[in-house]
Amino acid sequence: MTTQRNDFDPKAYNPEFEWGFLAPKYWGTWIAVLLSSLVCFLPNSIRLALAKFMAKQAVKIKNKANRRARVNLEMCFPEQSVEQREETLYQSYVTSISFLMGFASLTLKSKTWLENNTSINGLSNLTDITDSGENVILLVPHTWAIDIPAVLLASRDLPVSAMAKAQKNKLSDWLMHRQRVQYGGRVYDRSGGIKPFIKSVRDGYLGYYLPDEDLGREHSVFVDFFATQKATISGLGRLSKLSKAKIVPLFAQYDSSTGQYTLDFYPALPFPTGSEEQDARMMNQCIEDYVSKNPEQYMWILRLLKTRPDTDKNPYAA
Repeated sequence: MTTQRNDFDPKAYNPEFEWGFLAPKYWGTWIAVLLSSLVCFLPNSIRLALAKFMAKQAVKIKNKANRRARVNLEMCFPEQSVEQREETLYQSYVTSISFLMGFASLTLKSKTWLENNTSINGLSNLTDITDSGENVILLVPHTWAIDIPAVLLASRDLPVSAMAKAQKNKLSDWLMHRQRVQYGGRVYDRSGGIKPFIKSVRDGYLGYYLPDEDLGREHSVFVDFFATQKATISGLGRLSKLSKAKIVPLFAQYDSSTGQYTLDFYPALPFPTGSEEQDARMMNQCIEDYVSKNPEQYMWILRLLKTRPDTDKNPYAA
């Protein structure tokens, strides 16, 4: 593995290989890794055909993921017909499945392949800031291709610093971590607090901030999100001030018909506004503007709207 700088930080999350990963309980994971490693070399036309077939089956399954997606779509787009929302769910599965079938390419193929397979729009919205010596936090919503920018930017000597929660499957967690930091960058465990993340941004790393997670009532403010209200993470204004960073929206897209990635960088947002509600609404507006044009790119299966402003009832409960 080649990195562009010394990214080791004892406070960062640095899982290591364990001989226990060879135990029988992980054999299923290893088989999945082998299959994904083979599938990523299939022609995109074959992967897309498989994705469409699997997506048709996926939308028929009665599971929690589909229920969450349908609840989210109905709450966000009540004006749409059931048929319109079902088409969005289907296209979202086509996007996610075809993307995941090529995901191993990030590790198994070269930096040159990644560059040639990615279109970048508005990069100057980022580089004009970094070239002037200022810090940046990237505002990155949960699209299916969310991991692509971090790997690509690190390969260009623009390493990213992110916060994440360890996966329950320790082997999957180790493999995912190795892929994310293969060209550099840092990942901090959320349980360690936000101070190491802030320090890394002030040290010149690009902060990777996920604005659409529902972290509960205690860490959120309720502001508009499409046709409903969402418990939206508060404090980005304070974070931008503490890290002395500009906030640059970044959206990652995967085109299932071509197998190409697209990264869209937008002009820096005017953070902080002085109001947590205004800051949160500005974040949500960014997501709305992009997702309205590309609804199939968004992870509708997430618990986006679990915390409600007027009740403790879980909207996803059967």
